[in-house]
Parts: sequence; structure tokens; C-alpha cells
Amino acid sequence: MMKKVKIDDAQKTKIVATIGPASRDYKTIFGIVKAGVDVVRLNFSHGTHEDHKKVIDIILSINEKYGTAIGMLADLQGPKLRVGQIKNDKLSLKKGDIITFVNKKCVGTKEQIYMSYSRFAKDVKVGDKVLVDDGKIELKVITTNGKDKVDLIVVFGGNLSSNKGVNLPETKISLPALTPKDIKDLRFILTQPVNWIALSFVQSAKDVKLLRRKINAKNHFAQIISKIEKPSAVRKIDSIIQATDAIMIARGDLGVEVPMERTPSIQKDIIRKCIQQAKPVIVATQMMESMMQNPSPTRAEITDVANAVLDGTDAVMLSGETAVGAHPIKVVEAMNRIIREAEKSYAIKDKRPKPNPKSSTYLSDMMCHTAARTAERIGAKAIIGITVSGYTAFKVSSYRVNIPTYIFTSIKEIRGTLNLVWGVRAFHYDRFTSTDETIEDLSAILKKKKLIKKNDVVINTASMPLHKRFRTNTMKITVIE
Repeated sequence: MMKKVKIDDAQKTKIVATIGPASRDYKTIFGIVKAGVDVVRLNFSHGTHEDHKKVIDIILSINEKYGTAIGMLADLQGPKLRVGQIKNDKLSLKKGDIITFVNKKCVGTKEQIYMSYSRFAKDVKVGDKVLVDDGKIELKVITTNGKDKVDLIVVFGGNLSSNKGVNLPETKISLPALTPKDIKDLRFILTQPVNWIALSFVQSAKDVKLLRRKINAKNHFAQIISKIEKPSAVRKIDSIIQATDAIMIARGDLGVEVPMERTPSIQKDIIRKCIQQAKPVIVATQMMESMMQNPSPTRAEITDVANAVLDGTDAVMLSGETAVGAHPIKVVEAMNRIIREAEKSYAIKDKRPKPNPKSSTYLSDMMCHTAARTAERIGAKAIIGITVSGYTAFKVSSYRVNIPTYIFTSIKEIRGTLNLVWGVRAFHYDRFTSTDETIEDLSAILKKKKLIKKNDVVINTASMPLHKRFRTNTMKITVIE
């Protein structure tokens, strides 16, 4: 039997864990769920559709058997640029060496190296910086024929091996937001009950809108996470946040493409803006990377995770640590302990959002924020809400009040979606009658689950009349009998 169900935990910052070869079996997935994972990430840069389907089926069976609401995030690869195969898988590059990138596949040598971006020669300019292998190797464009060949000089050398990633921080890339591989993966994803779809290398709100049209065309319930990895996305962050449902600060490519010293301030700024707009935000990449080999994290990693929590992020994410690392369950347990301790010092009152009077949802937003503020001021034990779309949960959560938020929804799939959202625990409920009867029923359910008890004061939010499913327009203070 499962000894610990995550829904009973007091901590509010969520954990996303990537599933891969080290964690794809039932026993390990079950172990990381017990350890505290809220959402699993399916990375479509790796693995087959069959691999991901097995994970989806395991999560569905765990949710069904144990009453959990583990969410699922499908992460599209996007237009990832890479060099091709390198002869003997090693090419030593020294400062001052001249190499040539071509757009025709070949085995790489100092004479020519294949680069997967077919428009590379058209898009780059002389002097543009080219970074390879997460910035370990730096090149500079010296000539381009504008068609299929670019000569580069090595600025910082190293050993280049096959299929390493390429970043172009100074080049405007004219690639579509969705590659042919993404389209193929998306066709599969939209046949599955995933809660979130992550779009890689977002450059503008147009990219988000393109994906949304494809999701809507299939009448799928998945919401969109925009991954911030490029300087162009940072420059357009306000419009991207407005267009998307959530944000992922993907610090791997972002940390290579912007000056490294700017990454912390960019992270903090994006978290603040997401909270203001009630959009969930994930901090990702290299959070506990040393635990891919070691049984415990470094002190710097502990501080990194804690700082993200203290900044108010909705979730922190594990990538290779759980996908291919040696200790997938231990790393989740360690991250869980760090979150729990950091939240003891959590204070975000100065970052709380204020409803915008010009917004079409102003009245509902005001009601959600008033409910959260009232709950805090009167020392309520919980906020209990009802939602169809998840909107109420997002808004109440954005106020970041240190009180559990229990959300009931008639849409089963929304439970997994809301499992990404700070401080929210979601339940399925479809017996809505009158407002008073429903509120009594929800209180009885939570009381039975021992999440609230007799004489507790709680705040209820709802829409009246219930059957019309308006946005939240009602708040009630209830003393549990």
C-alpha cells in the first residue's frame, strides 16, 4: 500500500520530474510519486511514442488506484540545432582553427561539419557568435555564402563530439515553432490524456497561438507551457505570458544564449511577472544535477532550489536527475525536504498581484483575491473553491497565501492540470446542487479526509447560480460543524 499520498502534504511548491530510462518502470515511478512528485514530464526529445505511452498508462493506474492527481507534461523538442556525426566521435578544436559548417549530411572533420539548421548560411551574419555543447566551444562566423556553407573561427576550443547542441544567441532563427518531428509527436500527444504541452524555443506569442490552434482543433484539454530559452523570448516576455497558460524558465539553453550573469535576475523577473498574471511558472535545469551520480546534492544546489521557492515559483523541475541519473527517488526526496524547509521562510506579500480594473475578469479576480486576503486575515484553515476551467485556482494561488487551497472540479482531467499550481490540491466532484448544499458537501468530504476538522474556519468561493457556471462571484465564511 502507498504509505504517503502527496495530496496530504502541507508544502505548496510543486515538483516536476522527467521520466527516462532510469525511471520508466512502475516501481521507480511509484517510488518518485511517494517521494513527492506532482507532475511527470515526458521529454519528446528522447524515447519512442511507445515508451511514453507506457509511462502514461502507469500514471493513470497509480492515480486510479491511490486517488492521486499526478499531472502529465508532454515536452516537445522544438527546433533544436545540432552538429552531425563526428569522425571517431572526437574532434579537437583549438583557438584560431578555421572550420566549415555545411547543410548536407556528412561525417564531421576539420574540413566540414554537418549542422542540422538548413537555413544557417542564410540567417547568420559575419561576426555572429556560435556556441556548441552548452557553450563549452565558442565559434565566430567569418564568411557565409548565404546558401549552404559557413566558415567559422574557433574562439574557445575543446573536444567536439557527435550530435552536440548549437546555440545562436545573436542570430534571428527563421525556423517554424513546430518542426516536422513536433507535428508528428503532437498528433500522438493529442490522443493521450496529458495535462500540459510544453513548447520549446518560443520566440513570440505567435508561436503559442499556433500550438493553441492545433490543440483546439482536436478539442483537447491540454494547456500550454511556453519554454523561455532565447533572448528574443526574454525581450517579448510580457506578450508571451499573456498568450500562454504557464511558463518554464529553461535555464540550460537560456543560460547559454544570454550573458550568464543575467540568468538569476531574468529568473526572478519572470517569476514575479507570472505571479502578477496568475500564470504558473516552473524553474528548470541543473537544479540537482550532481545527484545524477552522487547520493546527495551540493550546497549550491540546495540554495538554488530554496531561492526558487522563496521567489514564489509554482514548481521546480528535475531533468536528467530522474531521467537518467543513478538516484531518481533519492533526488525527489532531497528536493522535497529542501522545499519544506524553504517554505518555512516564505514571504511574498510585496509581490502579490492586484486585480486590473480594465480586465474583462476584474470582478472575478477581485473576488478570488479578496477570498485569499480574508482567509489570511481571519486565520482560516483553508480556501475551498469550485472550478471548471481551473481559472479560480490560478487566481487564488497567485495571491500566495500560506493556507491550503482545495479546489473541486467536475472535469476529472483538471485535477492533474492543477497539480502544477502552487498551493492547490484538486478533487473531482460532480454532484453540484444548490450553493449551500454543495458547500456543506465539500466541507464534509474534506472533513472525512481529515484535511479540515470541526470548528475550523474556512473560506468558500463559488459562482451563483451554480448550474450556469459563471466565473467566481461569491465568497462565504464557514465554520465547520
